[in-house]
Amino acid sequence: MPTHALAHTPLDEYNRTLVENLHPAGWTNPEPAHRYNLVVIGAGTAGLVTAAGGAILGAKVALVERDFMGGDCLNFGCVPSKALIRAARAAAEVRDAGRFGIEVPAVVRVNFPAVMHRMRKLRAELSPIDSAARFRGLGVDVFIGDGKFVAPDCVEVEGKRLRFKKAAIATGARAASLPIPGLAETGYLTNETVFSLTELPRRIAVIGAGPIGCELAQTFQRLGAAVTLLEVAPQILIREDRDAAQLIERAIARDGVDVVTGCKIVSVERRGNEKAIAIEREGARKEYVVDEILIGVGRVPAVEGLNLEAAMIQYDRQNGIKVDDYLRTTNPLVYAAGDVASQYKFTHLSDAHARIVLRNALFFGRQLVSALTIPWCTYTDPEIAHVGLYEAEAKNRGIAVTTYRQELAEVDRAVLDGETEGFVKVHVREGSDTIVGATIVASHAGEMISELTTAIAAGVGLGKIADVIHPYPTQAEAIRRAGYAYNRTRLTPFVAGLMKWWFAFTR
Repeated sequence: MPTHALAHTPLDEYNRTLVENLHPAGWTNPEPAHRYNLVVIGAGTAGLVTAAGGAILGAKVALVERDFMGGDCLNFGCVPSKALIRAARAAAEVRDAGRFGIEVPAVVRVNFPAVMHRMRKLRAELSPIDSAARFRGLGVDVFIGDGKFVAPDCVEVEGKRLRFKKAAIATGARAASLPIPGLAETGYLTNETVFSLTELPRRIAVIGAGPIGCELAQTFQRLGAAVTLLEVAPQILIREDRDAAQLIERAIARDGVDVVTGCKIVSVERRGNEKAIAIEREGARKEYVVDEILIGVGRVPAVEGLNLEAAMIQYDRQNGIKVDDYLRTTNPLVYAAGDVASQYKFTHLSDAHARIVLRNALFFGRQLVSALTIPWCTYTDPEIAHVGLYEAEAKNRGIAVTTYRQELAEVDRAVLDGETEGFVKVHVREGSDTIVGATIVASHAGEMISELTTAIAAGVGLGKIADVIHPYPTQAEAIRRAGYAYNRTRLTPFVAGLMKWWFAFTR
């Protein structure tokens, strides 16, 4: 079984299926090949894509996983969290149906065990694609166990040595902890344990208002818990522009979350079945008593136990494995991909990293990470999505920009949907329509951001987007309207004068 404390509980039919797919109890590791074209350590998104791609291309590939195949995304991240977020959104839609003229009971009852049952069922149904058996069927030698380097060109797993021509480290990241006095002794949940809940805690304190913290705070509030969100920074989602973060803060507060920013957490202690959190804010001390504490302060690279020194690979515990722009480590035979080697910890970026590793490691490619256009989305309601540079980043880099902003309150579909709180904001290089960054706050911002991501990657200007026919009515019309706003700036007083003269002349 997995080598650390993570476990899938309760062990119902769905979790048994999940475990059997992702960490089979009776798995027998194969006899190693004389030498592998590629050894991949870690079977999360980056590792799975790298291993599958290499095998499909004809390389001899070994894949090493000590815990659950599928990694964080399938087991403790994207998949279970989005299943819960959708259930919570359904509860909110029923609760708020009255504004559409739909009569519903005054109290919306959430069957939390059924919500978690659905999540476990969906996760199990998705697990075969990441399973050990599937990858063995692709021709990959799958090794279940602790992998560590014993030489610059060799990895050892359960006493078996895997020599390689190239290797890729894709061990991902683990939940970060906090050095708060009393926290470890009191106990807490992370994204790696919260999805094992079978009963809804009545009161939850979420520490950390980044993407994980905000998503889960709103979700558990909508599912019926009383949630307090604690953040040391002066705003939630500190990476995002203040206007966007404020919209999200208002939305989750409207759901009932008690949002406390700019606070210092002094201590945590257990009192019987309760947990007390002492904070200081603006010189005043306050205490929150809850049933559970959820830590949502992000993730740190998983580098423990790899014996990286034996392979002459430089790393540090905060930033992970040191790589160059080709994802090559300080050992030229070894590459690293995904969360273990990136400040941006997104499943879609891990996928992109894996494809770079395949090209650069197996085919002498020279693809650069810095050339990627990386969007991201926080799945609150509304969602907040971003790509490219923020306005402040552009200024720091000496790039003058002009910003075009379209409020959703002026977009017909948003009005009809009752989802007018949000906007599309696009930054272009001053004097041109070249898009350098964009932020969207909308119910489906994650779907909408891809249009602008494609435009940046393909060099399509904002003015051109205005010429593209969009279906009516859609909320994506907001992006086209931002393009209209740019095109209107091209009608300078001089051009307007020429147009007036022309029409007068041709009358």
